[in-house]
Amino acid sequence: MKKLGVNEIRKEFLEFFKTKGHIIQPSFPLVPQKDKSLLLINSGMAPLKHYFAGIEEPPGKRMATCQKCIRTGDIENVGKTARHATFFEMLGNFSFGDYFKKESIQWGWEFVTKNLELPVDKLWATVYLEDDEAFEIWSKQVGLPEDRIVRLGKADNFWEIGIGPCGPCSEIYFDRGQKYGCGSKDCKPGCECDRYVEFWNHVFTQFDRDEDGNYNPLPNPNIDTGMGLERMACIMQGVDSIFDIDTMQYILNGVCEITNAQYNKDEKTDVSIRIITDHVRSISLMIGDGILPSNEGRGYVLRRLLRRAARHGKLLGVNRAFLYELVDRVVKNYGETYTELIEKKDYIKKVIQVEEERFMETIDQGMEILNQYIEELLGASENVLSGTNAFKLYDTYGFPFDLTKEILDEKGLSVDEKNFESEMEKQRQRAREARLGIDTEAWKDDVFAGLNKDISTVFKGYNNLELEGKVLAIINNGEVVEQSTIGDEATVILDETVFYGEGGGQVGDIGALYNETTKLTVLDTKKGPHNQIHHIVKIEDGLLHVGDTIKAKVDVTTRMNTARNHTATHLLHKALKDVVGEHVNQAGSLVTPERLRFDFTHFEGLTKEQVAKIEENVNKQILGGLNVNIFETSIDEARKIGAQALFGEKYGDIVRVVKVGDYSTELCGGTHVNNSGEIGILIILSETGVAAGVRRIEAITGIEAYKYVQKNQETIQKIAETLKTQTQNVIGRVDELVQEVKEKDKEIDKLKSQLASNSTGDFLNNAESINGVNIIVESIDNQDMDDLRKIGDALKEKIGTGVIVLASDNNDKANFVAMATKDAVSKGVHSGNLVKEAAKIAGGGGGGRPDMAQAGGKNPEKIEEALAIVKDLLKIQLNG
Repeated sequence: MKKLGVNEIRKEFLEFFKTKGHIIQPSFPLVPQKDKSLLLINSGMAPLKHYFAGIEEPPGKRMATCQKCIRTGDIENVGKTARHATFFEMLGNFSFGDYFKKESIQWGWEFVTKNLELPVDKLWATVYLEDDEAFEIWSKQVGLPEDRIVRLGKADNFWEIGIGPCGPCSEIYFDRGQKYGCGSKDCKPGCECDRYVEFWNHVFTQFDRDEDGNYNPLPNPNIDTGMGLERMACIMQGVDSIFDIDTMQYILNGVCEITNAQYNKDEKTDVSIRIITDHVRSISLMIGDGILPSNEGRGYVLRRLLRRAARHGKLLGVNRAFLYELVDRVVKNYGETYTELIEKKDYIKKVIQVEEERFMETIDQGMEILNQYIEELLGASENVLSGTNAFKLYDTYGFPFDLTKEILDEKGLSVDEKNFESEMEKQRQRAREARLGIDTEAWKDDVFAGLNKDISTVFKGYNNLELEGKVLAIINNGEVVEQSTIGDEATVILDETVFYGEGGGQVGDIGALYNETTKLTVLDTKKGPHNQIHHIVKIEDGLLHVGDTIKAKVDVTTRMNTARNHTATHLLHKALKDVVGEHVNQAGSLVTPERLRFDFTHFEGLTKEQVAKIEENVNKQILGGLNVNIFETSIDEARKIGAQALFGEKYGDIVRVVKVGDYSTELCGGTHVNNSGEIGILIILSETGVAAGVRRIEAITGIEAYKYVQKNQETIQKIAETLKTQTQNVIGRVDELVQEVKEKDKEIDKLKSQLASNSTGDFLNNAESINGVNIIVESIDNQDMDDLRKIGDALKEKIGTGVIVLASDNNDKANFVAMATKDAVSKGVHSGNLVKEAAKIAGGGGGGRPDMAQAGGKNPEKIEEALAIVKDLLKIQLNG
């Protein structure tokens, strides 16, 4: 039997099936591309469902892959057993209506006996109880002795998931020997002991199960096989645990180096080492496929794994972020196969480090509180932590609930999950109530709480911009009143309105309320409690009474400009996903008539090329004139059609879907254009960071974009006129001027050098001498610090034993430079002390070494006084 490493086994498998006419496909991403039913890819077959179902045409009738997979169903057992892992690789060969059982079994046998050289006498096979065809292929065509072919029932050797394609399986087992067995004479595959290891499952999809439970033969049966790469590596390397195979050992050794922990010395320590080893693989590959830490979905899975690994690092005595340091080992192991790890290595490390550092900030305090709770439980002979205390840990200290459960479980304790969920729901309700109405001063006194709860508003502004409504309530200066008069600013509630109340990032409408005797300007519109819509108004003319009938008219121009920007945010969201990656999710937005702001999850700044591509993609959809189809449907149906929902938003059973052509589909309650062409154009103004892992794009559309272009055109025209050239030649002319300036700068520098050289003669002639040390203290007009240093260096070469102190008035600042030769320093001269005192006189500061120093001051008129002090100091230094 060969002793092959993980990467060698993978290569052998794929090259073998290439010789059998299979197309070798790279691993699909861990994020399902066309399967809403899966959070993460968890098997080799999962990304191929559309091919097996006949929905899509596969690239070939024969395929082979090595698929990266994540499973977290048994996360509590990871590290505690020899076989559980969250990340694993699944080797598989597949036939879509091409070859069937005979080829699948024979090629499987050929690969394991010829290529891997597994001992024939150690190999067993299982078949489905009623699958005589597979039994005969094994016994008569392969030549496996019948006593090493085991028939098993449906639970073991028949693959099906409800109705649809299904079929019998045949599995290949490896006999590890009697020392792993149970001692029974009947011990063979199917026994619960550890002697026989299943490593390759061949699924023969030959039936279609209908709703009545009938198994109808498929006209074109398929083959789906799966071999666990890590399990096969255990067999080939003669080890008992996946943590002992070569790739895992390399990472595990890195864990031991960083934590100073020894493996195979203490079981608790070993569990922590194994958890870190496994989890760092998972999180590296997940981030490499565009997943980011978050509080929902696959982002939550990532966050949970990362925090679990970080916590076990802490148990090993590591009190800093360290997981990101192990990424290099993951990349070295897997980068050749999964090239995205190499391409995104620095990005992966950054994401892990940022998330880990955040977690480290909260875990210490949370652990301290939890330990207190545990002590109290044990002291009271109790074993269930109250949901209230678990919620306090989560809400006040940011301590993950899953981590609380895991730590309690390690101590033989549990938590009241039902009570915890009850506390969570109370918090959600408080948050909902808190969002309702704190945007105006009147709300601070909770004046709206005193209104009849039957007072509510029906919004009819999606398709109408004007209607007649009845005044239900007026709030003026924090009080509920019956009437309001000219000059008052008040809040008005109508029974029906066309005014959109601020929400979902979109600002509220403005416009007018009016009738024959009264005119009000609507300054803003807010959402209130109990489905109220609050019109913030100023009464321009007349009186307004509760019970009045009044017309409500939205400012059409403002509404349309806002709608343009709102629809544009939907296009922008989709373009970001297309260009940057599916990990991008909306993290906030602001939609006004003038501009849009879109916050999104991403851990690094976008390149100029990415921003340009995003802008281009959005404008292609705008120019495409896509119809905006808005409709209501069930939340389940919305999910089925792939509608994007915002995390943290609560949706009812019926939701509003905004669909822009076939490009973008989102749940949204805002106002939108009827056709993407109405947006006109989108211009991205900026892309910046606003928080760790959150970026922001600001953009304009419609008339504001037109004004922006027009202003830029005017600017370019003025520049062209100033440069006396045509607008199309501006860049060329600017380049010429820049080159001219560079040439002139060179000429100026040359003249300055000549001037400095010429000046040195005069300065040397004027030098004084104190105790055998030549002293030059001079002021020079309009020299920057660099110029002064050049002159000082030139003088230092010629002065012999000496000190040079130069000063200049440059740009209304005083510059000082002092230099001393080595022998002058040995006689007591200290340049740093000289400029320090000089700068004080000139209103500044500075200092430096004995042989060279510089300083600055803000009072250049004090230069002569400062230089006089320098001369006095030199006399003291040299006579001291």
